[in-house]
Amino acid sequence: MKLTASRFYRRSIASTLLCFGLCLGSLFGESPATPQPSTPATTLGPIEKHKFNLGSWENEIGYAQAVRVGNVLYVSGSVGGGAMPDAIKQAFDTIGRTLAAHRLGFQHVVKENIFTIDLDALKTNKDVRKTYYQGDFPASTWVQVARLYNPQYLIEVEVVAVFPDEKTASK
Repeated sequence: MKLTASRFYRRSIASTLLCFGLCLGSLFGESPATPQPSTPATTLGPIEKHKFNLGSWENEIGYAQAVRVGNVLYVSGSVGGGAMPDAIKQAFDTIGRTLAAHRLGFQHVVKENIFTIDLDALKTNKDVRKTYYQGDFPASTWVQVARLYNPQYLIEVEVVAVFPDEKTASK
């Protein structure tokens, strides 16, 4: 059946008025004309988090180097300073140590965010980063920022890694 424009508008107006009536009825404590199915409220219990710290300064600032929830490891931004190739190496070496502490490697990284104060220098030195992934690159976002938490650093890299099998991965 083909709807003409006027028939379409009449149906739209009727639907709108029906919804408006139901809303007004609920405002005044009246039950809606048609019973609505009830869905039980669900609440999540406390999430079990396993934290990993590299040093006491993390508690002073208020973060953890890594947090594991289920089979996902969230690694905080690791930083590097000096010349850009050295900065990339510093950041990725720290991430590598964090991954290794959880029996993971860069092949388990599924998401990477890089923040830098010099995106052109990062792009010029991207081959340093590529050596860590050995061709198995994650989803990635690179962003130039005005500055990082500590102005001496050029780059900050955060990653998300997934444990291959929760039963065999260390907690």
